[in-house]
Amino acid sequence: MYRKPLIMLFLAGMLLLLVAPAFAQEEKPLKETDPRVAIWAMILSAAVMGLVSCLCAWAQSSALASACEGMARNPSAAGDIRGILIIGLVLIESLALYSLVVIFIKI
Repeated sequence: MYRKPLIMLFLAGMLLLLVAPAFAQEEKPLKETDPRVAIWAMILSAAVMGLVSCLCAWAQSSALASACEGMARNPSAAGDIRGILIIGLVLIESLALYSLVVIFIKI
């Protein structure tokens, strides 16, 4: 009955234990490493930001389409749907901004 959540919790704990040694290593700035690494880091950062932007645009268009459909089916709930839509769009856009900040911090 409660076996699946316990197994998932155990696997998550084991994953955290396996990842913990990575946090103990010293981090070298990219300027002290091979210049090829810095170039690839910039190229991959741009690619990741492009992917995140595409996914955020897809999520926003999907949310907007669902909100328009919901307002068309029930016009009396348009105010509530509009409020929830704005909050959802803000959260989706903040995902793109957070990824941009992380990319700039890592470069």
